[in-house]
Amino acid sequence: MNLLVTGACGYKGSVLVPKLLAAGHRVTAFDIQWFGNELPAHDRLTVIAGDVRDVHAVPLEDVDAIIHLASVANDPCGDLDPRLTWEISALATMRLADQAVRKGVRQFIYASSGSVYGVKDEPEVTEDLEPEPLTEYNKTKMVAERVLLSYADQMSVQIVRPATVCGVSPRMRLDVSVNMLTMQALTNGRITVFGGDQVRPNIHIDDITDLYIFLLERPGITGVFNAGFENISIREIAERVARSIPAEIVVTPSNDPRSYRQNSDKLRQAGFSPRKTVDDAIREIVVAYQRGDLKDIDRWHNLKWMQRMMA
Repeated sequence: MNLLVTGACGYKGSVLVPKLLAAGHRVTAFDIQWFGNELPAHDRLTVIAGDVRDVHAVPLEDVDAIIHLASVANDPCGDLDPRLTWEISALATMRLADQAVRKGVRQFIYASSGSVYGVKDEPEVTEDLEPEPLTEYNKTKMVAERVLLSYADQMSVQIVRPATVCGVSPRMRLDVSVNMLTMQALTNGRITVFGGDQVRPNIHIDDITDLYIFLLERPGITGVFNAGFENISIREIAERVARSIPAEIVVTPSNDPRSYRQNSDKLRQAGFSPRKTVDDAIREIVVAYQRGDLKDIDRWHNLKWMQRMMA
């Protein structure tokens, strides 16, 4: 297939694109490259440095399917410049969807977020619960979902609400819970846990990228899907890290009370099952660090890097 992947140079895209190429697809990787480009050269890969806000710069001719990963990622970054967040994560998605339909794109896979649910009292969060987004990041994701679903009669629309992703990527992120706590143990011998009792869902980066390929190969499976398979507390993540890397765990108060369990039975019923775990992610980060392939640098922290660029 001829594929367009937006945000292709990001944390997930840098793992996904090589998998798509290995499967025989032709890929156009479209990314503003704020965090660089770690994609290896390939004869079926075209990398374009571009801004999704300029929809006419996005190449859509002869594209069979879009995997739309581009957005301002996570709450703190979304709050840095709310207008920018809305332009990139909502308005640009709306314009891209409109152009995709006009150009005859048959399939649109969208990377939303499990955070659209907000705070829920239910013991398990399923797709039929109403989103109640709290932040600019969450709100833009929900709006983009609604826009895309309005095109569901004109192309295959598949929306994924991932849990927090963990594991190693060529374009690493060290500002997500498992990765962050593991790096703290490796560099400081000390893990700081804010609160600790909050339960959060997690998914390994190999599983979320495999899921996009699973959906790509099954355009008839449409709608909204949760993607989070390990619901564990922040403190338990820290304890798992400390079993791999001896480290002191320090618990401090938190002003973030969010605690929820994401239910992904709908995805399992569609035929997808995860292959990896949080423990796998911890081990892989430790190995990459000890091998010298992974360092704690500002570019792997979205907020730090965006603050530097905006300054």
